[in-house]
Amino acid sequence: MKYLKSITLILALAFFACTAAFAQEHGEEAEKEGISLKEILFGHVQDSYNWHLFDVNGHPVVIDLPMIFYSQQSGFHVLCTSQFEHHPNAELLREGPDGFAIQGSAEEKGKIVENVNGEWQPVCFDISITKQVCVVFIDAIILLLCILIPARWCKKHKIDDEAPKGFTGLMHMFIMSVYDDLIKSTLGEKADKYAPYLLTCFFFIFFANLMGVMPFPPGGGNITGNIAVTAFLAICTFLITNATGNKHYWMEIFWPEVPTWLKCPVPLMPVIELFGVFIKPIVLCVRLFANMLAGHAIAISLTCMIFIMFAIGGFMGNLLGGFITPVSVLMSIFMMALELLVCYIQAMVFTLLSAIYIQMSHATHH
Repeated sequence: MKYLKSITLILALAFFACTAAFAQEHGEEAEKEGISLKEILFGHVQDSYNWHLFDVNGHPVVIDLPMIFYSQQSGFHVLCTSQFEHHPNAELLREGPDGFAIQGSAEEKGKIVENVNGEWQPVCFDISITKQVCVVFIDAIILLLCILIPARWCKKHKIDDEAPKGFTGLMHMFIMSVYDDLIKSTLGEKADKYAPYLLTCFFFIFFANLMGVMPFPPGGGNITGNIAVTAFLAICTFLITNATGNKHYWMEIFWPEVPTWLKCPVPLMPVIELFGVFIKPIVLCVRLFANMLAGHAIAISLTCMIFIMFAIGGFMGNLLGGFITPVSVLMSIFMMALELLVCYIQAMVFTLLSAIYIQMSHATHH
């Protein structure tokens, strides 16, 4: 009994490894049945020009979104995805009006191209309202409501009044827990100065993570799994950290208190410290992006394993499919429950690291 749990875990991992290898070996058979793990996965995490909801009798139900772009040949255009073909042709182009087309399938955001003298060339400027842009707008609206409604209550009441109840009380408790446990404990007296930015980061990331877990509108857009979004948040922290840093912070970078031979004539330590200035935002960006993308990829892969096994066919395919179905369903439920926890943890980690970096930029003389 002492080693029973370890042996069970090893056998389970070995079974999943063998199953994955078997599925990969027979992946072509699954693709013939119309099941492609790659398309399903990237169709979920990638951006798109329209918002696919579900299929009814093989017909997709989508929310058409505006497409705004600039062409060197004919200037600005404002079109709608409903004007383009839903399914790509043999050249993987979804043709539309005025000689424009979208590269790729409907579940991915390709390039908008135009026909110039018989050749397809990408347009030079694209500011279309894509699915992830819509989710960003929805996230911003939810964030404003969750902050302004409690703020309005606080403006109308005194400190010694009875504590709020309902939604206002919940948000008040949530905001104060983040402020006291993360921001105040890290920044101390400087907490009030940076709290608006750090609280905005926390709740924006938290709500964005939750909407990424939701499989239906207003969710379904994994914006924190988009490295452009996480890079923008990391750049904001980078700019605030270095723009407000004091002279002791810059002295520790360019002239740290180490033996002189480590600083001159070869500036070894200053170069290392300067690299650290740029590595910090990269860590913030990649940590959030990789964790949220990996969670979605694992959950989708576990679900797709069921259909891939049955699509293989034969006795072995039915046997593996029948066995892996309950296991995959239970593991998917576990992963989704874990994702709800990760939504909070990743928002908390980003906010905490940002507060630590800001605190480090206000270093005092040793």
